[in-house]
Amino acid sequence: MRQTPLNQIHNPDVLNFMRSDYKGVVEVGSSSGALARAYRGINPGCRYVGIEIDADYAEASRQHCTEVIHGNVEYLSAETFHQLSDADCWVFADALEHLYDPWQLLERIKANARSRTEVIACIPNAQYWGVQSRLNAGLFIYQDSGLFDRTHIRWLTRLTIIDLFNSHGFQVLNMIARLLDQPTDEMAAAIRQMARASGNDPEMALQDAVPFQYVVKALADG
Repeated sequence: MRQTPLNQIHNPDVLNFMRSDYKGVVEVGSSSGALARAYRGINPGCRYVGIEIDADYAEASRQHCTEVIHGNVEYLSAETFHQLSDADCWVFADALEHLYDPWQLLERIKANARSRTEVIACIPNAQYWGVQSRLNAGLFIYQDSGLFDRTHIRWLTRLTIIDLFNSHGFQVLNMIARLLDQPTDEMAAAIRQMARASGNDPEMALQDAVPFQYVVKALADG
């Protein structure tokens, strides 16, 4: 199945979460290399390794990464993981949701880390009001990109994103919401009412339905 269409735009919120002094970065899903280009413009001496499952995308990202591994990160050998163990930061800019077992991958990263290792990820919000609206109409239809990208395998919310990291030895340092369209007053009222009917906090339910994506930064002590 073809991956999300290639583009030359990096995620500025992910870049803003990245420290300017990393000695080594591993980006899973390096795509066109746009984020590598932007980060190495700030920190040109960094060893920046891209991991890319698509051969064409891997070739494109070679222009901006210092190294590129063409392959599936979930099946990298123990030797390859050992070679990446000195990375200060692993980046998943819209990549964790494409993995079958992101929990196990985080465990491998932590187990192989030689020092304090950060993980920065941008993850779609499965609780987004637009997703709820489509589910209500039975229109869970996969697309070439966006929240309903046909290559998405895992679906996470704010609470389950936090649990993903906290339950596997990572401390969440920061987490921000990326916003797109706002729900109408009628949609907001419906989300609150659903929460009340379910015995949940209506204001929290609405708050968690507004973000389109979350960007999270977590730390593992190696």
